[in-house]
Amino acid sequence: MLRTALAGVRAHRLRLLLTALAIMLGVGFIAGTFVLNDTVQAGFSQRVTADADKVDVAVLPEGPDAVLPERLLERIRALDGVTEAQGLIRGAAPLLGKDGKTVGNLPTTAVSIVRGPLDRTDIVSGTGPGTDDQAAVLDENTAKAQGFRPGDTITVLDGERAEHRFRLVGLLDPGVDQELASTGAVGFTTATAQRMTGAKGYREIDVAGTAPKEAVAAAVGGGYVVKTGAELADDLGKQAGVETQTFTLGLLMFGVVAMMVAALVIYNTFGILVAQRTREMALLRCIGATRGQVFGSILLESAVVGALASALGLIAGYGLAALTLAVLGTLDAPLPTDAAVTLTPATIAIGLAVGLLVTVGAAVLPARSATRVPPIAALRSQVEEQTFRAGLVRGLLAALFLVAGLGTTAAGVLALEPGETSLLVVMAGGALTFLAVLILGPVLVKPLSALVGWIPGRLFGVPGRLAVDNSGRNPKRAATTTVALTIGVTLMTLISVVTASTRLTLTAQLDEQFPVDYLLASQERDSVIPRSVAAELRGRPELTSVVQIREAKAPVNGKRRDVGTYSGPMTPFVVSGSMTAFGAGQVALDEFVAKDLGVRVGDSVSLATRKAGTVPLKVAALLDGTQSALPPVTVAEGPFDTYFGAVPDSRVMVNISDGVPPERARKVVDAAAAAHPTVQVTSSTEVRGQFDETLDMMLMIITGLLGLAILISLLGIANTLSLSVHERTRESALLRALGLTRPQLRGMLSIEALVLGLIGALVGVVLGGAFGWAAMMAMLDGAVFSVPVVQIALFVVLSGLAGVLAAVLPARRATRASIVGSLATG
Repeated sequence: MLRTALAGVRAHRLRLLLTALAIMLGVGFIAGTFVLNDTVQAGFSQRVTADADKVDVAVLPEGPDAVLPERLLERIRALDGVTEAQGLIRGAAPLLGKDGKTVGNLPTTAVSIVRGPLDRTDIVSGTGPGTDDQAAVLDENTAKAQGFRPGDTITVLDGERAEHRFRLVGLLDPGVDQELASTGAVGFTTATAQRMTGAKGYREIDVAGTAPKEAVAAAVGGGYVVKTGAELADDLGKQAGVETQTFTLGLLMFGVVAMMVAALVIYNTFGILVAQRTREMALLRCIGATRGQVFGSILLESAVVGALASALGLIAGYGLAALTLAVLGTLDAPLPTDAAVTLTPATIAIGLAVGLLVTVGAAVLPARSATRVPPIAALRSQVEEQTFRAGLVRGLLAALFLVAGLGTTAAGVLALEPGETSLLVVMAGGALTFLAVLILGPVLVKPLSALVGWIPGRLFGVPGRLAVDNSGRNPKRAATTTVALTIGVTLMTLISVVTASTRLTLTAQLDEQFPVDYLLASQERDSVIPRSVAAELRGRPELTSVVQIREAKAPVNGKRRDVGTYSGPMTPFVVSGSMTAFGAGQVALDEFVAKDLGVRVGDSVSLATRKAGTVPLKVAALLDGTQSALPPVTVAEGPFDTYFGAVPDSRVMVNISDGVPPERARKVVDAAAAAHPTVQVTSSTEVRGQFDETLDMMLMIITGLLGLAILISLLGIANTLSLSVHERTRESALLRALGLTRPQLRGMLSIEALVLGLIGALVGVVLGGAFGWAAMMAMLDGAVFSVPVVQIALFVVLSGLAGVLAAVLPARRATRASIVGSLATG
């Protein structure tokens, strides 16, 4: 039986080719993901280890905002065995761009660059600052984005927002430090970094020498964290690896989808092969083969195909990972792409195991059906095509899963608050509903093929009608063929609906939360905008309204809160109470603040102020914090000045007068903010543009990843048609003998593939649209549903065209077959 099984693989190698390709693509994607993750992690490890080798012991503060005092550094330097000890400074020091404005959405981080054996800075161009307090280095990404080069003069703000100019002497690579990669870094000597940030201590003290960790810990006392260089490297590596692990899990999810689609293709392929080899199986039974031997031979065939395809998939995965790293390298991605790309034993084992298990698992049911072939079937001159009957068990199971799926989805949307839990419940409901559709697939194929094929059947005459009949002739096979495509189209439609709905929802929310044309604010939204800026803008005819918001931190009922006020035309989003005649002795609270403080409208809270001491305030109104632009604790403008003094504005919101060109109004706003480097001007159009760019990029990436599942499902259609053509050799020859021409036969098979592709696509569109709506309702409160009709129509059209493309080779093979020779077979 072993020789028989291997001979079966050799005899049907062309029929198994597309199946092997499906396995190879799925395994290649999963293996490539692991190779990519291993390489990036190895790159992080290399960098972290290279840095940590310079440090023998590191001392860090316990809290995120705590620092290490100067006396601690002196105490460590006095220890026996310590050859070098350096304190590291880190803090905010905003960099000004060439336009005179602060760079980025967050202040640039200033770091100290130490000299000697503990220098862990990777200078990639130029030199470090050395002992020159007038020199500085920038991270290479910020320098590139802002157009700075070594030799230029850069301007940096200190803690008091005073400008200081430095000579740029070099560029640094932030390495695995995710904070520096996101904010940008500017490096100084230790003394300059301390002066620029106003730091009262060090963020870390690095120690070199033979002094053991225990001795350093004893010297510094309690309240500090002491680590060896190896422990520091391990922690840095873990912090850097968090994002890559999330990235890996996301890619693996798409790999699982691809393998699930491949499993359906494999199941269908072996199911058809077993049906075509009924006489062969019966002959084996006649000459003494047991049911177990027949079952084992089919599984052995699948194992051989799975092993070979998985091995090729590992090679493909290696190439895919190398290509991805090359692309990331050209895009300057903040990932270490210079590590050696290797296939680890774990990746090889996982790739082979996944390929084998999926292939053999998908072949179990066809192998089981092969054992039911009676020996007398060997005497039949032609294999009978099995007829499908929808049994009671199938109907009950489908109804059970459908009710459970729709019920779970309804519970997630209607009974739960929008959020992560609600979304997970909806996803579970979607999975159950999809299982119901999977079970009902053979029942749905015939009416759907009649519906989808109505136009082709009339447009293409006899070949069209024959194609429509053939597409629904074997419902079970057709359903398994189309469900692979259905999975891909369902996911792509769902993502498209979610993306379009999210864009519309966020735009609507931005119109409510950002009901202005321009916003003036600092990077940290602190109170740094002089009141004169708003006064100047208010006098300009190009602008119709100017709203000022001021904020300060103060205890409310003993809890520190953001307390603020506003001036100018604004309508607060009042949930309960009223802000009519809002004045002294009153306060408006966001709902979440009121809930946290346990107060309602009419209750009183106490506010501790700098100038007026503790004052009682009556809660006049509760505000919708998700829509309100006001501070969480809002008081009237006059009392605010009494409580906190002449605090500068934290935000200024501006609207353009009707008929004024936006470019002219922007120049007015920019001119008012020009003298204040920390004040950034943002337009509502820019904010929406950022959201749109992010969503478009996500959609493009996800569509590309799901394209693999679509490709595998199209291989399944091609494989099914190819095997079906082989199975219907005599039938095709008889049609040719009755007058069907070669072009008509080719057209018949192409239309059949078109119908199968459209069935899968339409079911996918319905499921994706429905659960896209449910996902939006589960994710966002007040979500606005949107269906990208053009995009979804494109999915359907492309699915149909891809189905036709998949039929090219099978149709070509069918038309080349000899009529006489084909009639003589079977």
